[in-house]
Amino acid sequence: MRKLILYSVFCILYSVAFTACTKQPVQVTSVTTEALPVDARADGVQDAAYIAYLAPTKADLEREMNVQIGYAPERLWVREPECPMLNWATDALWEAAKKVYPGKLNIAIVNMGGMRCEWPQGPITKGHVFELMPFDNHLVVLTLKGEDIISLCESFAQYGGQGVAGMRVTVIDGHLADVQVGGKPVNPKALYTVATSDYLSGGTDHMDALTRYVDCWKSDLLIRDLYLEAVQTQDTIRAAVDGRMTMKP
Repeated sequence: MRKLILYSVFCILYSVAFTACTKQPVQVTSVTTEALPVDARADGVQDAAYIAYLAPTKADLEREMNVQIGYAPERLWVREPECPMLNWATDALWEAAKKVYPGKLNIAIVNMGGMRCEWPQGPITKGHVFELMPFDNHLVVLTLKGEDIISLCESFAQYGGQGVAGMRVTVIDGHLADVQVGGKPVNPKALYTVATSDYLSGGTDHMDALTRYVDCWKSDLLIRDLYLEAVQTQDTIRAAVDGRMTMKP
């Protein structure tokens, strides 16, 4: 009888263990969500002691970010397919890349989605540059075949304009009509060098053509630092729409 009881207990424990270790099918039958506003109503949950602890660091950071490094006579606005802010950023990257890249540089490309703010008319501070480029993206120079440059511009035609320097792109009725680099039509068989970010070199923002590079020259230079240097060097920031990315109906 005692053996029978022990055997029964063993069977029960084995059954429980086997059931616990066996994956059971799970099916979601319903989902309930609730929007929690993050505004002044959340002030009551702040940690006053932690805020006080961070206050000196916050003050030092704001003091540094508020340092004026340049001046914009006019607002640098952001709008597709071409805008002053994007043109300035692309030109600044192109000029900076020319100084460090050991070979000849043909064009530069910056994505519209990377423009996180516009710059107002008036003083330009370090904070404005950090707001424009909050990411730690590095400068790279890609060597691409002309046919891939054309493919890249076809994606511009499909998904909207991007920032370009050293080239002109014309799109008519959503279709690529013309691509010129250095004032000449792109030769599909020739090689072109493109200054851009390591982020875009991965084909993001519908720029798959950038992943088909023949060569990739990498640098340890942060694009944000190049922008900071460009503002300080130029002192007066000027940029305008000049037709480098034209999209006609």
